Amino acid sequence: MPPFFSLAALRLRPLPPASAVLRRARAPFHAASFAALSSREKPRRPAPDKNVLKARDVVKDLPSATSPLDSDDDRHRHLLPSQAVGLVAAAQANFMRVIVVSAGGEPENRVFLGGDPRVGRELLCVVRALLKKIKRRVLVGDRVLVGSVDWADRRGMIEDVFKRSSVILDPPVANVNHLLVLFSMDQPKPEPFTLTRFLVEAESTGLPLTLAMNKSELVGDETLSAWKERLHGWGYKPLFCSVDQKSGLAALEDILKRQTTVVVGPSGVGKSSLINSLRLTLNISDEEKINKLLEHYERSKWLGEQRVGNVSKSGRGKQTTRHVSLLPLSGGGYLADTPGFNQPSLLKVTKKSLAETFPEIRQTLSASEPLKCAFNDCLHLGEPGCIVKADWERYPYYLQLLDEIKIREEFQLRTIGTKRESDVRYKVRDMGVKQAEPRLELKRHRRISRKRLNQSILDDLSDLDELEDY
Repeated sequence: MPPFFSLAALRLRPLPPASAVLRRARAPFHAASFAALSSREKPRRPAPDKNVLKARDVVKDLPSATSPLDSDDDRHRHLLPSQAVGLVAAAQANFMRVIVVSAGGEPENRVFLGGDPRVGRELLCVVRALLKKIKRRVLVGDRVLVGSVDWADRRGMIEDVFKRSSVILDPPVANVNHLLVLFSMDQPKPEPFTLTRFLVEAESTGLPLTLAMNKSELVGDETLSAWKERLHGWGYKPLFCSVDQKSGLAALEDILKRQTTVVVGPSGVGKSSLINSLRLTLNISDEEKINKLLEHYERSKWLGEQRVGNVSKSGRGKQTTRHVSLLPLSGGGYLADTPGFNQPSLLKVTKKSLAETFPEIRQTLSASEPLKCAFNDCLHLGEPGCIVKADWERYPYYLQLLDEIKIREEFQLRTIGTKRESDVRYKVRDMGVKQAEPRLELKRHRRISRKRLNQSILDDLSDLDELEDY
């Protein structure tokens, strides 16, 4: 027989009055009760380590992905036996020729002119893949940290780059403090507009420059005096020299001492021949030291001569130098031999900074002080209140370059835009530690097609032509 339950057990409990509910809601909430509830739900976490707390908001030590190495780190850095600090002497294809400046560990043999036999040795290096991902180029003239060095095979891998004091883009060379613009008086003859492009490119770097005119023996005195007077009107003091007759080289050698100089100019003007002539003037009298140096730099292009070639039948130069290379001078300093090119890119020149690269405009503005142009953004195109007149020789070249830069800036604004993201992004890991990672390129399907960009530019140009017709 099933048990019977009393009706009193099933009786519902009466609800409390409304006033009691309000009193409970207004009652203060105690932190102790909340801690008790939380302790029941989740076990209490142990206190974090003090070292972990110190690591909060600290970027993980990844110098290759964050910022270049400081130049002072070279002196205080403790190098491993498989590491070295060197100077990039040449870049060709995917390989870099690095000259060792200092090496880690103890050398096997120190009997070499009282120093480390590894210093001055040439290493054939590749670039670390991480540097390529974050688009950090390794240029000729860079001081680099080389790791995984195999001293027997003379190979290594460039792990990081030290900070640069300066950099030029055309040609790409780092840590330069002087420019030598070299042209020839004949074979090939100097073209005023090409010479202007090279001078504007050199002026845009902000580095001191020297203008030299080679092959002066091929022209007469009247031509030399005419070009000298013409270049003085441009605001330059040219240095006329001749590699074949060894004239003017002593004055040029004094200018280049203890400096890292980049030689730029068109093909065929004699850049490599000039470098070979300047480097053959060795001032070392001890033959034993010279023999040891040649033995130490065996199979190295560090002390070798640069290739030279003949001028073509049309009178224009032929390109003999294929890549940029940094070469030491006997009196101290370095010379960078670069491939010849006839059209500098002018990538660092803007329409506002173009006027600063012409000495004629700078002299006119300084002579008219305290008077200035009426507009701060004056481009010296005949605006009302403009001080610069059109009575100087290179004014047509200035207008031509200004139109070229305007078209390039408009195209860059359409393709690249005004916002540029950093090459490094940060991710927050465990316990708030930030880690730097390279920012990869966006997917190709997210970009506007090149066909659409070109078509939009052509449409705008056609609209401008229609407006001019009206």
